This record gives sequence, C-alpha cells and structure tokens, in this order.
Amino acid sequence: MEAKVQPATNTAAAAVAAVAATVADPTDTAGVAAAVLVNGGGAGGEAPSKIPKTRAAISITIPIPPSPAKMAEGNGELLDDINQKADDRGDGERTEDYPKLLEYGLDKKVAGKLDEIYKTGKLAHAELDERALDALKEFPVDGALNVLGQFLESNLEHVSNKSAYLCGVMKTYRQKSRASQQGVPTPAAAVQVKGPDEDKIKKILERTGYTLDVTTGQRKYGGPPPDWEGNVPGNGCEVFCGKIPKDMYEDELIPLFENCGTIWDLRLMMDPMTGTNRGYAFVTFTNREAAVNAVRQLNDFEIRKGKKIGVTISFNNHRLFVGNIPKNRDRDELIEEFSKHAPGLYEVIIYSSPDDKKKNRGFCFLEYESHKAASLAKRRLGTGRIKVWGCDIIVDWADPQEEPDEQTMSKVKVLYVRNLTQDVSEDKLKEHFEQYGKVERVKKIKDYAFIHFEDRDSAVEAMRGLNGKEIGASNIEVSLAKPPSDKKKKEEILRARERRMMQMMQARPGIVGNLSPTHPSMMSLTPMRLQGARMPLRTPIPREYVVGKRKFDGGHQNPADVKRRYPSGLIGNGGSWGSLPLPQQPLGTNGEQWYMDTFSAWS
Repeated sequence: MEAKVQPATNTAAAAVAAVAATVADPTDTAGVAAAVLVNGGGAGGEAPSKIPKTRAAISITIPIPPSPAKMAEGNGELLDDINQKADDRGDGERTEDYPKLLEYGLDKKVAGKLDEIYKTGKLAHAELDERALDALKEFPVDGALNVLGQFLESNLEHVSNKSAYLCGVMKTYRQKSRASQQGVPTPAAAVQVKGPDEDKIKKILERTGYTLDVTTGQRKYGGPPPDWEGNVPGNGCEVFCGKIPKDMYEDELIPLFENCGTIWDLRLMMDPMTGTNRGYAFVTFTNREAAVNAVRQLNDFEIRKGKKIGVTISFNNHRLFVGNIPKNRDRDELIEEFSKHAPGLYEVIIYSSPDDKKKNRGFCFLEYESHKAASLAKRRLGTGRIKVWGCDIIVDWADPQEEPDEQTMSKVKVLYVRNLTQDVSEDKLKEHFEQYGKVERVKKIKDYAFIHFEDRDSAVEAMRGLNGKEIGASNIEVSLAKPPSDKKKKEEILRARERRMMQMMQARPGIVGNLSPTHPSMMSLTPMRLQGARMPLRTPIPREYVVGKRKFDGGHQNPADVKRRYPSGLIGNGGSWGSLPLPQQPLGTNGEQWYMDTFSAWS
C-alpha cells in the first residue's frame, strides 16, 4: 500500500500515522497503542523518540466508509438524497396513501407535502375528490406547495367540504398570481385581521343546534333549523344586510337578527383575497313577517360606533341575460343549445316583433329552476370559452325587480299593455279601454303602452277583461304597472352591473387596459340591426316576485320613455340590440298583485 511521508506536526497527525502503520503491519497492535499513548502525552505535537520515525512520519488516507447515519450528520446533501429515496419508495414514515398520490400523477414533493397533512389528521385521503387532485396535479410545484402550506395553517373546524375548500385556496392563489403578473395591486397578506370569537360561536351552536359551514367564499350558519318540517322559505323571507364592518362575524350578527324572528340561515360573504368579509350578508327567516321586522328594526341600525348597517328585502335571481345570440334562432333552438351547457334551464324568453316573429332581437333571458342552477350556468357560460353557433356571448344577471308592498300596489290605477303592433294607435287603445271606465290618458312607446284610469276599480276590471284579447294583429297582455322605483337604487344596480361587465370583458383575450364598457373595443359582438322592438307571445311563468330586464348601456340612467336604450354605434361596427326601449320582462297576469313596468314619466 502506498503511503505519503510527512512530518507529524500534531497529535492528530501522529494518531493517523499510527493507524497508517497498523494498516502497513496489522500484527503490530502494540505499536499502535504505544503511539497513541505517547502522542497523547507529547508536547508541541512532536513525535516521541520511543516511536520509530518511520511510523511517526507516515500518514495515509484510508477509504474506510463510515455508517450512513454518520455521513448524513455531516453531509446535508446526502441526507436529502436518502430521504428522497425513502420518499420514492413510499416507506419509512409515509402513510399508506402516499403511493396512491404518486400513482395519480402528483409530483413527489407535492405528494410528500400532502402526505404530511394526512399525518396531522386535518385531512384524509378519502376527503379529496378528483377535482382537487386534478387541480393539484396541474398546478406548478412551487404553487402547489404554497397552497398546501396555506391549507395546513387554515382553521378547518367548521369546514365540511375540505376538498372544495382546498380548491378555493387554489383559486385564490391563481387570482393573486395573475394580478401580480399584470401589475395589479393585491391586498397585503401580512395584515392580520380579527377573527370570530370561537367561544361565542360554540355557545350559539350548542344553544340553537344549528351548524356552521365555512368555505373560502362564505360562512353559512344554519339551513334548515333542527327538526324543521315545513317548506323552504319562499321569496320575501330573505333580507340583504350591507355595510357590515369587515372584521365582523356571525358571533355578533346572529344575536342581532334573532331578535327579529327565527333564522333559517345566515350567509356571510367572505373575500378570500383578504380573509375578511365582503361587507354584506344574506339572512333568511322562516317567514316574511320576520324579514319585514328585520328591515324595520335594523335598517340604518348603528351596529358599532359610527357604523350603520343597511337592511332590505332580498330576492333570489333565477334569470340570466345573454347577449349576442344569432337573431335567426327561435325559442326551441335556444333551449336545446343552452341546456347542453348547464342543467336546470326552465324557460328561454326572447323578444321579437309581432310583425316578424321569426327573428329575435339578438339577446334572450334564461330562466332557471333555482338561483343555484342559474349561478352555475353563469359561471360556465361566462368564461368566454363557450360560443353559441360561433358567436361570443355576453352573460350577466338580469336586473332583479323589487316587489312593492301591498299598500302601494293597492293604489295603482295604471295598466301596462304590451305586444302592440305598429298599427295600434293611442286613440285605438283608448277606445278599447274606455268601455271599462274613464281613461285619463294613454301613452304608447313602440310596442307597449301605459293606460291611466281615473279610478283603480276600472283599471282592474279592464285588466281582467282585455288581457289576452286581440287588438290589431296580435294578442295583447295587460297587467298592473309597477310604481316608480328608487332612482338611487337604480343607479347602484347600474354601477354594480358595469363593474361586473368591466371585469368580464377585461378577462377576455385581447382586451387590454382599463376601458369603458361602452368603448367599441370592449364589445366583441357582431352587428345586430334588428327591426322592431317586440316581445313574443308566451305564457307567463307563475313564479313570484322575480323579474329581470337587461339592456347593456353606457353608464347613464335613461328616463322611463327611453329605458335601457343602448347608444347607437357602441356595439360591433355600429349595430345594436335595437335602438328601441326594452320593456319589462313579463310576470304573471293571474292576479292583481302582478305588474309589468314603471310609469314614472307619465304618472
């Protein structure tokens, strides 16, 4: 064996020399012991004279491998390599679900992080559905690890669907990443917000027997109450509560609304980007009386010093507006087409001219059997990826209409008449309606009109007598007109709609910058120049209180006689959904409580 000869300058070198000598002559164990003993007592590291100089001066690098554990202690890279190999095998401290994650196609690091969460008990493999696993598989590794870290730190005590919650965390992560790439400022994640008082929530849940279900988008309390045997509360039983402080939770809201009546459920809407609430909630009561009490007692109530909340009756919206549909498609074709994309489609409402019923006006309303079904359809149809017969469509909620109280409706003596042909004049309408009582005046606007009676009884009698009768070339529909609504609320609805449309259009490919919704480049619509402004004959849907209208306009509120008129030239190459007013969508005509449109300009 080769050996390097060098001076033994210290005890360590001498010891190595002794070991080297032993390797050279394995039988001389006494020499090794003597060398170690003498070196231990030598001064200055000099080799003692009793040790042969050849032995004292010999050192050698001996390739004797240490144990893996010892090497791991001194070499971090080797330790990582050993752990990685253990991860690859799925043995050691891994759970039995770890190999399943690898088999599903997850990255090893992501699978390892998820397996760590399994071991904490906060999540079981059986609680993850394919949607969540697929999303994790498609996520960048660093992003997936970040998301799983956030999930692990989250309070999951009241989370019933952990798979959906994880998907929500991933969605929020994507939104923040996209906003960061586009240079859009995002809320600071480091800001700590006050959470709910868990002790108070626990006492409330124990007292009422209700449940609390938390997702990334909302915190839902109740629904239905324990031992409930009645029907689900209908329209008019829900209130909207706005201007809620962002750091307020159900531990403060529930006792407040309980004083007004029995709560069916309370949904506090959350902002996953900030972790705070969005400033509003929906509270459903078991009856309408409780909802009315809540509005009366809590609207403009000072919930904290200097903080007043707003409470008003809320109505579920089951109806969507869809723009830019081909004008040569009829109702049956539209039902067949839109039913492919989302379940629960109940009806399609189109507007066409009585003079040319084969053409629609380039838009329609989709009526769904529930708000949940309508919300799902809006998400699917509003992505921008779905085209209808090759056309890019615009999808938004139809404007909900408030239900006036019975006292207000009992004073209405104006009728709304729709589906009028061009040959029907105001004089002709007055002639037909005067047989039921004195008519003060008639105002016709394109294909609909308002008939003002001197007394209410005459108006009601005329509505019952002429509804569905043929005047001119079509059968008319008659109902009580809707009293004037709050202009301020109209403006708020309009601004909210414009914000939604702005977000929708900016999310579309090719839309750059902060453009107005009325800017031509914001509208990827083909020109639609349709003649007439008519509505089709159809049997009204017997569903209470919910109605919508939609005509995309440009940031202004038109008076009633030109309501929802869209400025010429702002769609496509100058086309529009018709330059004529869009009448209110039809409601039922089987009772006095039904109404159709406003008459503020002529009342």
